[in-house]
Amino acid sequence: MTDPRNISIEEYAYELPDDRIALHPLAERDASKLLIYQDGVIREDIYRNIDQYVPANSLLIFNNTRVIRARIRFQKESGGLIEIFCLEPYEPISDFSTVMNRRSSVRWKCMIGGASKWKTGSLKKELNSKHATLEARLVEKLTDAYVVEFSWTPPTLSFAEILDASGDIPLPPYIKRKNDESDATRYQTIYARDEGSVAAPTAGLHFTQEIFDKLNEKGIRQAFLTLHVGAGTFKPVKATTMADHDMHAEWIDVTNTFIQQLVDQYPKPVVAVGTTSLRTLESLYWMGVKTALDPSLQQLALAQWEVYDPLLADSNISLEEALRALLNWLDRNKRNRLFTQSQILIAPGYRFRVADALVTNFHQPRSTLLLLVAAAVGYKNSEWKKIYEYALSHHFRFLSYGDGSLLFIQKSPGI
Repeated sequence: MTDPRNISIEEYAYELPDDRIALHPLAERDASKLLIYQDGVIREDIYRNIDQYVPANSLLIFNNTRVIRARIRFQKESGGLIEIFCLEPYEPISDFSTVMNRRSSVRWKCMIGGASKWKTGSLKKELNSKHATLEARLVEKLTDAYVVEFSWTPPTLSFAEILDASGDIPLPPYIKRKNDESDATRYQTIYARDEGSVAAPTAGLHFTQEIFDKLNEKGIRQAFLTLHVGAGTFKPVKATTMADHDMHAEWIDVTNTFIQQLVDQYPKPVVAVGTTSLRTLESLYWMGVKTALDPSLQQLALAQWEVYDPLLADSNISLEEALRALLNWLDRNKRNRLFTQSQILIAPGYRFRVADALVTNFHQPRSTLLLLVAAAVGYKNSEWKKIYEYALSHHFRFLSYGDGSLLFIQKSPGI
């Protein structure tokens, strides 16, 4: 496995015209165009027919995270507007459901629009639909964000209920329009369950019950994990080389039952629906390697460059061995699920251990998501450029509300 720290992000630039960025979803989720890439060959269809291209006996992995209404607007008594974007809980947590069900008050790490107008005091907002009042207090300025304490009355309401009544769905920054009513459902997968994301796992937006029915008829099974997508997914790479880029960490939540499904699936194909599912799957392998190498580990997480360091990269532990080691570690620690953070950066030079194919949308130039795609399809021949040039010249729609692709992963090292 080649270390990608010396990659220049300019090698992953391309021209994306504004009119190719989808500002709205199509009327039908599964009518979006689908590009299929396998062994250097590109084909084209629509999502409604994706079952025809997924290999028999595959296990499709979906991210069931649910986008929260993370963008809250307050109006000061002077008339000025302050927008608070909730990023993630500030205090240590053991799971997201506990945080979302908190009563009375919480502290979150936030971005603040108009922060210069908010020097002191609290902001208040009446939530008429809940007969409630929400108050925000600025606690601390961090390097890249703020700590905000939210409190509300009546204290019997949960934070999830407060967000639902006070906030807006946080559309990505490149969708330059105001929210409309449809975004509450269309910027959410039909299987979204566990609240915690501030961005949608967009590859899953195309899936409908009709597609699931077709997959089931063919014996193609599905499994669900949870990765709560953070705003860092839109963080541009500003560093000249990747060594100087700080990859965002995200919370993953998987059950022992899910990990056992992966063990039982081996060696049959695993298809990741979305880059978040892919990052979680690959993270599970490496966390399993860590527990195999050191069963006495007390805490389990994954740092940005850890998988490229010789201790892990040269371990040659099989997927099955790694996953069984992870299950044994969870059992020894009397846990029925793994809730932790992964900062893994998948870039050209990475060798995939779990996923055999990836369903994903088309991503921004100079982004870590584009690096992941390049790693998946074979970076030495710049296959990603061929795919993206085809998509641009054949009028595919780009980014979150756009069209997508089914990419078969090149697993051989050094290709």
